[in-house]
Amino acid sequence: MKRKAIALLSGGLDSTLAVKMMLDLGIEVEALNFTSPFCTCTGKNSGCKSEAVRVAQEYDIPIKVMHKGTDYLEIVRNPVHGYGKGVNPCVDCRIYLLKKAKEYMHETDADFVFTGEVLGQRPMSQRRDTLRVIERESGLEGLLLRPLSARHFEPTIPEKEGWVDRDKLLAIEGRSRSVQIKMADDLDVRNYPCPAGGCLLTELSFVPKIRDVFDHSEELNLRDFRLLKTGRHFRINPQSKAIMGRSEGDNNQLENTRQPGEAAITWQDGNTPVAIIIGRQSDELFKLSAKILLRYTKAEPGAECRMELRLDDSKRVFSVINDMGPDAVEKYLVA
Repeated sequence: MKRKAIALLSGGLDSTLAVKMMLDLGIEVEALNFTSPFCTCTGKNSGCKSEAVRVAQEYDIPIKVMHKGTDYLEIVRNPVHGYGKGVNPCVDCRIYLLKKAKEYMHETDADFVFTGEVLGQRPMSQRRDTLRVIERESGLEGLLLRPLSARHFEPTIPEKEGWVDRDKLLAIEGRSRSVQIKMADDLDVRNYPCPAGGCLLTELSFVPKIRDVFDHSEELNLRDFRLLKTGRHFRINPQSKAIMGRSEGDNNQLENTRQPGEAAITWQDGNTPVAIIIGRQSDELFKLSAKILLRYTKAEPGAECRMELRLDDSKRVFSVINDMGPDAVEKYLVA
């Protein structure tokens, strides 16, 4: 009887190799891919979601793309197992993903779950002790196979039952990917992106933006976190934030994601960033945002500047004095 397994497939090197190994061992594979507003794993033209879909198509396996929702954001806000150096709840994140994989395993009548994890590769979530915790708390004890490092662990049920030949599993350990890169050549695995992956939650420069959203939001939503990748963020009021583009791409992104009831401000008489105001709106906040915006234009200090305000279907012009110096602007800057 052919056995079936669920793969956690990011589209990166390790998870792709794990899928190829399982297929070569005669296992029927279905893949799960998870998207996150914090992913930095992007190739030249596509991100990890697209790469995972490409890998699934190449190997002719079904794939389901799941979005980490607000339940995941609450885990980031209050992780049981704590943070790494940033606000990265890596252990809780893996437990979250594997719980979802377990549910999908039952939905699809699969027999076990496997991942591309390698012992010792990541300092927080791939230590021997934390790998055991993750397996236990995800509810997958005995049913979670890590084929790239399997021979460092006790045999799983798939190995004990003979569904998978343990002798054909590997014992990779550590942060070097030299073994995996050689395997990729041997197995003709090509075009794998971002072998190390990436998560904004691990970046220290990103921490203030994350904490600002947590500190000023009772209810979390994914859009607030997606916007953190775009522009400069200014906390202008406990209920309001101004986001200003750093580039034409940022400006377009902010315009395209602006929602009803949110204002957009530009300087009418010169090249200018776009500023959008999210949260509470008021004339006082529009004027403050306009003065902050002028700091990033070529407007003369002390000049009276005409600003264009767009809100829903209305448009109007108002004037402010460009009188905020760098220190005054800095106190509102989140990052």
